[in-house]
Amino acid sequence: MDKLKSPLAAIVCGGIIMGLALGMRHVQGLFMLPMTSARGWGREEFALAIALQNLVWGIAQPFTGMMADRWGSRRVLAGACLLYGAGLYLMAHAATGVELALAGGLLIGLALSGTAFGTVYGALSRIVPPSRRSWALGLAGAVGGVGQFAMVPATQGLISALGWLVALVLIAFVLAFAAPLAYPLDDSAAARNGQQGGQSMRQAIAEALSHRGFWLLNLGFFACGFQLAFIAGHLPAYLTDKGLSANTGVAALAIVALANVGGIYVCGELGNVYRRKHLLAYLYLVRSAAMLLFATLPLSVGGVYVFAFVMGATWLGTVPLTNGLVSQVFGVRYISTLFGLVFVGHQLGGFLGVWLGGRVFDATGSYYIMWLASVVIGLIAAALHWPIDDRAIARVQPA
Repeated sequence: MDKLKSPLAAIVCGGIIMGLALGMRHVQGLFMLPMTSARGWGREEFALAIALQNLVWGIAQPFTGMMADRWGSRRVLAGACLLYGAGLYLMAHAATGVELALAGGLLIGLALSGTAFGTVYGALSRIVPPSRRSWALGLAGAVGGVGQFAMVPATQGLISALGWLVALVLIAFVLAFAAPLAYPLDDSAAARNGQQGGQSMRQAIAEALSHRGFWLLNLGFFACGFQLAFIAGHLPAYLTDKGLSANTGVAALAIVALANVGGIYVCGELGNVYRRKHLLAYLYLVRSAAMLLFATLPLSVGGVYVFAFVMGATWLGTVPLTNGLVSQVFGVRYISTLFGLVFVGHQLGGFLGVWLGGRVFDATGSYYIMWLASVVIGLIAAALHWPIDDRAIARVQPA
């Protein structure tokens, strides 16, 4: 039993939970066309449910983080896996746009706040010693990236063989049965010790909200959510509209997920060597350049794959860097709560990215405006990260 509570077991199990949770989020675009066709919905209706999911995830993340900081992450992770399964099952049987929004938007959004990097990285930040923290976050992200990659061909195979409804139901059971994997992520002792003396949670939040760099990080993270939600939600449909095969969209999502495995690990390691705020600025510049070229150059299958690789290499590398920057400045005692507050900006961007994608397409018949908006927002994010004061606050232990 002690081995199940080792840091390596926590890293692997946390990574698997993230891989399943984020993998399902990553492949939601594969369900857009078959679901809207079967139910008679427009793309905006489907996109609105996924946009609501992003918004609920962001709003709930600080409160989920508070629960994890106060009572430990293991209970939060296990409960959220069960909630995720329930949300997917109800989403599969949604007959109206309202039911889709409640299941795929509200329930899954709440579940993601407890199964994704906010909770997992918070737990690992307390379990793993500071000298190994960037490595642990990068490795957990890489494990999650492998799971995210595997979800793409697995989901497409299920849809092709059994139909989209059965595929959703089967994935729902997989997420629910992942709940026991939360066992090794036991940081409850650290959470309890964090309540004894020193800074209170209210003081920590007030301290963060008075820090200019905290707000710049939040605003910059908006761009990450906007770009990723738009691409994950609309890229398969965009490629189909351009005359490419559905398999090209599936392959593009798979390449994004596979490149993310190496990208997130490398970003975690680079965070030990270089200033995280500078790395984040460079990531947003690379993304913006890639999207500008993709939207303006002639489209080809090879170009799609190159674009998918570049985006994948920078996909979730922002997360360990952002989490590490919050830890670096404010310490790890309330890391889940503070990262949750930063993550609100990310998910506001995600809401607008996926919803506006559907709105703009239904209004104009094109995604061109969305590509250009993603480029501009990425450039702004790069500029916002550069002036962040990343020095550890003197009254807390540097992470």
